[in-house]
Amino acid sequence: DGCGHTVLGPESGTLASINYPRTSPNSTVCEWEIRVKPGQRVQLKFGDFDIDDSDSCHSSYLRVHNGIGPNRTEIGKYCGFGFQMDGLITSKSNEVTVQFMSGIHTSGRGFLAAYSTTDKSDLITCLDNASHFSEPEFNKYCPAGCVIPFADISGTIPHGYRDSSSLCMAGVHAGVVSNTLGGQIDVVISKGIPYYEGSLANNVTSKVGPLSTSLFTFKTSGCYGTLGMESGVIPDSHITSSSILEWPNQSGQVNIWKPENARLKRIGPPWAAFISDEHQWLQIDLNKEKKVTGIITTGSTLAEHYYYVSAYRILYSDDAQKWTVYREPGMGKDKIFQGNTELYQEVRNNFIPPIIARFFRINPLKWHQKIAMKVELLGCQFSIGRAPKITLPPPPQNKNDKKNADFMDDFIHSMKTSLQTDKTTFTPEIKNTTVTPSVTKDVALAAVLVPVLVMVFTTLILILVCAWHWRNRKKKTEGTYDLPYWDRAGWWKGMKQFFPTKSAEHEETPVRYSSSEISHLRPREVPTMLQTQSAEYAQPLVGGIVGTLHQRSTFKPEEGKEASYADLDPYSSPIQEVYHAYAEPLPVTGPEYATPIIMDMSSHPSTPLGAPSISTFKAAGNQAPPLVGTCNKLLSRTDSASSARALYDIPKGQPGPGSADQLVYQVPQSVAHPTVSKDE
Repeated sequence: DGCGHTVLGPESGTLASINYPRTSPNSTVCEWEIRVKPGQRVQLKFGDFDIDDSDSCHSSYLRVHNGIGPNRTEIGKYCGFGFQMDGLITSKSNEVTVQFMSGIHTSGRGFLAAYSTTDKSDLITCLDNASHFSEPEFNKYCPAGCVIPFADISGTIPHGYRDSSSLCMAGVHAGVVSNTLGGQIDVVISKGIPYYEGSLANNVTSKVGPLSTSLFTFKTSGCYGTLGMESGVIPDSHITSSSILEWPNQSGQVNIWKPENARLKRIGPPWAAFISDEHQWLQIDLNKEKKVTGIITTGSTLAEHYYYVSAYRILYSDDAQKWTVYREPGMGKDKIFQGNTELYQEVRNNFIPPIIARFFRINPLKWHQKIAMKVELLGCQFSIGRAPKITLPPPPQNKNDKKNADFMDDFIHSMKTSLQTDKTTFTPEIKNTTVTPSVTKDVALAAVLVPVLVMVFTTLILILVCAWHWRNRKKKTEGTYDLPYWDRAGWWKGMKQFFPTKSAEHEETPVRYSSSEISHLRPREVPTMLQTQSAEYAQPLVGGIVGTLHQRSTFKPEEGKEASYADLDPYSSPIQEVYHAYAEPLPVTGPEYATPIIMDMSSHPSTPLGAPSISTFKAAGNQAPPLVGTCNKLLSRTDSASSARALYDIPKGQPGPGSADQLVYQVPQSVAHPTVSKDE
């Protein structure tokens, strides 16, 4: 009655005292008989040893014997608190007896030990974790039975496991080793992560874990990819079932939970059986033989339908006629896989060794309310050669040979399922013997040249990109409309003609031009001079039919108003010898602007619209203005608030256009006129 956690495998196992790691009860005893294959020996390793030694190992102790039964011989008797046994206890045969005796005591956890055959020199126990080893990579052998309730792991694949996790228990969770068989693990230590996820896989629950300084992962063969249920590579026609659930909802619409709905992560209802019993199945055709290493299942994933499968079997076949139930090697019973515990969580189970077949069936054995599930198969293409055909003995001739026939069936099943068992954690080394040495050298040379060429082309591309970026950046610094520095002087001279006249502070000493200089120019030279020296002239004279001076006038414009152009061309003249479109510069002593004149239209006859208008400008001194042409009447208000009017008489000479010397203005006469208000 003193036996605790115990798993005795054909090559390795784990055993512990009752209540471990708590204090073992008084007056208990347990005896384990360990057998391995003939010709091999047993080695025993203690992970923890804490037995009361107050009476010098008289009533509480652990004793190890060579052999089993009355002919066994004692190897050693052990007790003590925190006893450290660094070495291994090795037997002389393939059989060992371990006896634990617990007397009257007040403390002591008992013990936990692991065993294996002597060819596993790197044996560890279920209590070892990554922090016990300083190497960044190492290879160890995990015994069977490391799924223990008193050990914890945090993390999952492929992200890794927290360094405080049990190495062997994490190996079972990752699907690297089997809990009933044990196996070899290749461990890689790396930097820790802030958060470790939890999941359920291979009957091991991984808990959520906090930040750690390091983590570990496992090297595997890499044959853990999805085989097409979720992605749709497996067509709907290749997914069949024993029955289909059909039922109408409240609106009368019929819901059909077909087998093709059993795709993992597919939105909507799952596959569900019409009858919930142990004879239902979901079948998947992979189209050809593949190496299947695991399966992932979920429940219905519908909150209103809390259905899931909690336990199931796996059957496989090559022709969908003869089916084989999956068993672990050396086990005489079918493997029962733990399914889901609720409808959402994904639960993974691995096949160790993997299954090589085309057809797979999932046979639910336990469920919640109804059989409903979604699945995905894990594995890869089967490329490793099959095992050689086994020559069967002739069929039994009588009843005495029935026992031999059953033995042969078990042997064949064991051979098929154990195919490539020792290669599930290693990538097979495949050598190509057809490659000649010269080809090998060329391959090695290409492996060196290709990266170099890639680096050279990458460098050239980066240089071109940088040059283009620098060129665009330089353009942006010059401005969107800037010209290169060698063209800016000419551009300034060309644009100068479009500038307005000089500001008021620079017009105190204007440049004067005589009319004689202008008269010597040919008609076509005038516009050229006016364009090149336009900034030195006053604004052009503007005449028009309109009665305001707000358009193209030499008068000073009112504040806040912009000058514009009249609709009619005021510069047309019958005399083409001299074309002067600008007024003569103003005198230095005189006012900067001509004085606007308001004419009393009541004392003059109205002039037809097409008649030539009378010039109202006064020339400086006695010199006549150089302009010859028709002018329109100009009517404007003066800046003064006075209502007095100034009236100029018609120039002497002929009223029509004439020579420049004949245009002489008379002295204006002051005429008193009554004040008349006009609305503009």
